[in-house]
Amino acid sequence: MIHLDASKRHDFVLFFDVLDGNPNGDPDAGNLPRTDPQTGQGLVTDVAIKRKIRNYVDELHGSEERFKIYVQQGAILNNQNTRAYTALNIKSKSKEESPGVRHWMCENFFDVRAFGAVMSTEVNCGQVRGPVQLTFSRSVDRILPLDAAITRVALTKADEKNTVKGDDGEDTARSGTIGRKAFIPYGLYVMHGYYVPSYAKDTGFDNTDLELLWKALMNMWDLDRSASRGQTACQGLYVFSHDSALGNYPSQQLFKRIQLEKVGVARDFAAYKNGLVINDTDLPNGVTLTRLLEG
Repeated sequence: MIHLDASKRHDFVLFFDVLDGNPNGDPDAGNLPRTDPQTGQGLVTDVAIKRKIRNYVDELHGSEERFKIYVQQGAILNNQNTRAYTALNIKSKSKEESPGVRHWMCENFFDVRAFGAVMSTEVNCGQVRGPVQLTFSRSVDRILPLDAAITRVALTKADEKNTVKGDDGEDTARSGTIGRKAFIPYGLYVMHGYYVPSYAKDTGFDNTDLELLWKALMNMWDLDRSASRGQTACQGLYVFSHDSALGNYPSQQLFKRIQLEKVGVARDFAAYKNGLVINDTDLPNGVTLTRLLEG
């Protein structure tokens, strides 16, 4: 199957939707869902999607050396870099990258192999440009960011202002504390991605890695469940595969073959299904469209 061939170029489109959740909060805006202020469309950063891919791969293959994750939550990157020097029995040089360490990092960390990494910190392992690159995800229609008030009936600590004595003499809360919860009622997002095999030669990204990437894009949402995320799911993954490493046709023209009509107000993916048009007839020579998942 050509979509599993890491020696070929691939351009892909991912659809995912969010119901009553916050797909990617903006810390500069009180964690409200990210939006384009000019169009009102929702945004999800490439970093957020990569985090989910990393978590999925770590959960599936985290015990295997070749599929370790470099950018882990809470990880100290200098400690990660030191592993290469320790494994190769090389003394670290603070300013220079020692021979072999960059290759070791690519060989042992999936996300370095896939996305690349800047590892030229105090423990220098060089820089890597990865073959898998993702765009920001953008909602098809405008989203409606909401901020709901929530209360907590328990207190963190007792004080005279917020507590009263109960029948048993114990302090109890007079009233709860107020919090906020940001969400959108519904949003359907589109992300575009690119796989460039010339960079894969440098990092060692292979057919197994490519198959794992497609699997992660379809299934990673099921490992990211939380009350704040709402109901998030992959609704489509379409891969345009070229029969060459350089590609046979411009990606932006291929992406135009997948069109989705705006509907304005929607509350599920069914509202968009009739307006989803995929033109897979008369594809350019050497280009194949694989529908990995359809909602």
